[in-house]
Amino acid sequence: MMVFLNGQFVPAEQAVVSAFDRGFLYGDGIFETLRMMGGVPLDWEEHWRRLASGAEMLKLKVPFASDFLRAQARDLSPQNELPDAILRLTLSRGVGQRGYSPRGADTPTLVMSLHPAPELGPRAPQWRLHTSSRRVTEGDALTACKSANKLLHVLARAEAEAVGAEEALLLNTRGEVVEAASANVFWIEGGTLHTPPISAGALPGITRAWVLDWASSGKLPTIESRAGLDRLLRADACFLTLSSWGLIEVTAIDNQAVPTSLLTSVIRERLLACWRRQVKRLE
Repeated sequence: MMVFLNGQFVPAEQAVVSAFDRGFLYGDGIFETLRMMGGVPLDWEEHWRRLASGAEMLKLKVPFASDFLRAQARDLSPQNELPDAILRLTLSRGVGQRGYSPRGADTPTLVMSLHPAPELGPRAPQWRLHTSSRRVTEGDALTACKSANKLLHVLARAEAEAVGAEEALLLNTRGEVVEAASANVFWIEGGTLHTPPISAGALPGITRAWVLDWASSGKLPTIESRAGLDRLLRADACFLTLSSWGLIEVTAIDNQAVPTSLLTSVIRERLLACWRRQVKRLE
């Protein structure tokens, strides 16, 4: 396995960073995870904009240009014989002085690695959710970027897996539905599509944005809704969106069955068709 590390391709066993890197010490960094299909990084521009926005918020330097990194990501695919893969891009502030102050950390660390992608079968995967006891801080600007410090989400996922669920459902400090540990949440009520607003604490997901754009073009009435858990439990259907899987059906929340909908399959088919068009255009 080959990894892109600070401008060079190196074998995975040699792709190491300093024990004093602030990403390791404090989670002082950001990351992006995107799918590659046929060797093409899907939705690269959208992921790059979110990365750049997060870097600006955290005052991180991005050491390489977008086009250069996209080309290196594409080179990783044949080097690792993984045309269909998950690409992880991680940017940390690098090595600095001891303590919280970022002063002196002037050389960022950037890593890109590929990982086997989940298979996109004819039907959407089905997951059960468990409502986490952890809470997202409503109104915290940091929830809008993919910070390398994801301890809340790690603990939420562990809590879900401990009770046999595939994913955790996160509420904010007001008790409103926000997101899943690794995905955005949508639900359907009477032919209308709902999703929590970013202001509730949700990550501005790339696939979330695609679904909203698709629906707003006249396909489906859509509302960004602040809602409690009871709304999801009464919904006609519920699904998750994330860049690695695309769309996942929710079949249960806290052991209560959730109906599924043919509309979910329609949205997923449109998304996968969009991805295939990207590959054809860019290959």
